Amino acid sequence: MSLFQTADKNSSKSVGSDAPCVVKVEPSDNGPLFTELKFYQRAAKPEQIQKWIRTHKLKYLGVPKYWGSGLHDKNGKSYRFMVIDRFGSDLQKIYEANAKRFSRKTVLQLSLRILDILEYIHEHEYVHGDIKASNLLLSCKNPDQVYLVDYGLAYRYCPEGVHKEYKEDPRRCHDGTLEFTSIDAHNGVAPSRRGDLEILGYCMIQWLSGHLPWEDNLKDPKYVRDSKMRYRENIAGLMDKCFPEKNKPDEIAKYMEIVKLLDYVEKPRYQNLRDILLQGLKSIGSKDDGKLELGVVENGGLKAKTVTKKRKRETEKSTESSVEAMECSDDAQTEAGVQTRSEEFQGAVHGSVSQPEASSSGYDSSKTRKRVQK
Repeated sequence: MSLFQTADKNSSKSVGSDAPCVVKVEPSDNGPLFTELKFYQRAAKPEQIQKWIRTHKLKYLGVPKYWGSGLHDKNGKSYRFMVIDRFGSDLQKIYEANAKRFSRKTVLQLSLRILDILEYIHEHEYVHGDIKASNLLLSCKNPDQVYLVDYGLAYRYCPEGVHKEYKEDPRRCHDGTLEFTSIDAHNGVAPSRRGDLEILGYCMIQWLSGHLPWEDNLKDPKYVRDSKMRYRENIAGLMDKCFPEKNKPDEIAKYMEIVKLLDYVEKPRYQNLRDILLQGLKSIGSKDDGKLELGVVENGGLKAKTVTKKRKRETEKSTESSVEAMECSDDAQTEAGVQTRSEEFQGAVHGSVSQPEASSSGYDSSKTRKRVQK
């Protein structure tokens, strides 16, 4: 489990629990942190993200920025640390508080922003591989902004522009979080763009219906894989199973139909997928207004009630201590300003913030997952 200490990249003084950053610390031999840090250093520099936002005319992009990192020796042990932004609650906590159901509006708004994120990281040669509610955190400043975190399973699928070949490896079967992971991952194939989109499809179905058909037997990975393969060939049946009522989310079915036709190395047409979800919003009399409308389920239905400001404050306060966030920037010269609350890390953060070659995943998830070997 990762250690997090609050920090402020602009202050050398001790800070409180409301500091803008945290320092994520792991033993230096932690593989996931190394993987995560590599992603941030290559793909999450502030200038890269800001340029993307400008050129694609986005209001924001839910990819954390890299603020700095380094190594620190303590009592004969070596630790790697990374300075990242502090976020608010994760979607899993809100999902469970809402009786495991989000409104259709909320699901579509979330998915539009996640597609923005995936297009960005895919264009920077990476796939995430573990999209799920517990890896989606709300901004502390704006609860309508969602960020995808935990790049411990991130995979460089296209180094130097050359896509990895499709190859099944029995040693890697079922990598990821079992109920959401892609069919490719079940078969031991390295993550790809189509896999990320497939995972998002499963998330949409679960968030809206409250259940995936294979969740009743997660102890049997082969059963989960076979169920996904069967439903891939019968998406209408998947919709009937998850949404027995007449008012089915046709946009999710259309999304899944397009994703299943993607080749392993094929570049997705992200805007086409967004257009499908936008049409879904239009069908319910809504539009892409950027409002997540996270609320509670009323009488088992899908109508969401807007969360009050008081409830947002309570939710953020209750989850602050376990926030697992990330926003890092490759500005490794932040060493002079970063300080943690814990004095034992003051010297490390103050004196050796740099751009090493590392990364991790330290976000606690409620589901067991396997890590891809790089």
